[in-house]
Amino acid sequence: VQLVESGGGLVQPGGSLRLSCEASGFTFSSYTMMWCRQAPGKERELVAHITSAGGITKYADSVKGRFTISRDNAKNMVYLQMNSLKPDDTAVYYCNKVPVGPWGQGTQVTVSS
Repeated sequence: VQLVESGGGLVQPGGSLRLSCEASGFTFSSYTMMWCRQAPGKERELVAHITSAGGITKYADSVKGRFTISRDNAKNMVYLQMNSLKPDDTAVYYCNKVPVGPWGQGTQVTVSS
């Protein structure tokens, strides 16, 4: 299992970012996928997940209405569109399958003016 996240960066409050995760080493289309994040000094938390065919998505209350998870099973990719970003969204963002496999390196998102 290999997961490679990308797309993070520094953005001002109210801005947007789109994170990408390229998956390999398993049958991607058979698994629910998720995005998690870990802020400094805090535990990793679930942000969103999407079922294998993409029919069901769920979000943490803190991001509901601002973030959108999607996937492309033909490309083994999962995405997280993040809008109306807030400083509290600052964290390292990780993707993973469900059940959890090895974690990737994550991608840093910093929301600051």
